Amino acid sequence: MAKRTKISVANKSIINERAKGCCEYCKSPFDFSTELFSIEHILPISLGGDDELSNLAFACIGCNIFKSNKLEGKDPISQAMTILFNPRIMFWEEHFFWDSTYLTIIGQTAIGRTTINELKLNRQALKNLRRALVAIGVHP
Repeated sequence: MAKRTKISVANKSIINERAKGCCEYCKSPFDFSTELFSIEHILPISLGGDDELSNLAFACIGCNIFKSNKLEGKDPISQAMTILFNPRIMFWEEHFFWDSTYLTIIGQTAIGRTTINELKLNRQALKNLRRALVAIGVHP
């Protein structure tokens, strides 16, 4: 198992800037979130991941907790085991899009649907935040 080290302030800044200040999964902006944010290990330390920038994502605590050490889940449509979205090697727009109200994330691929399901990307607190952000013109 890889050894966990303290992620430097400089690397935390790089990760936040790379994510444009938003959770890389649910797209909640840090500046308006009611949740804490953390540095998430895409390949968890418990499964051999490391603290390299290529394995780290900026995530709200909710997405981080629901992802936990998962790498895959069941696609709710096909029931096939499917990998989760990896923000370092995949593009969000290829797997997800917003519904017409911008409150709900829709999965357009098996990876998108599985990630929405496993990380609960449309949990009520997030939809409430999105509703408020749409109202003040800062979402999406």
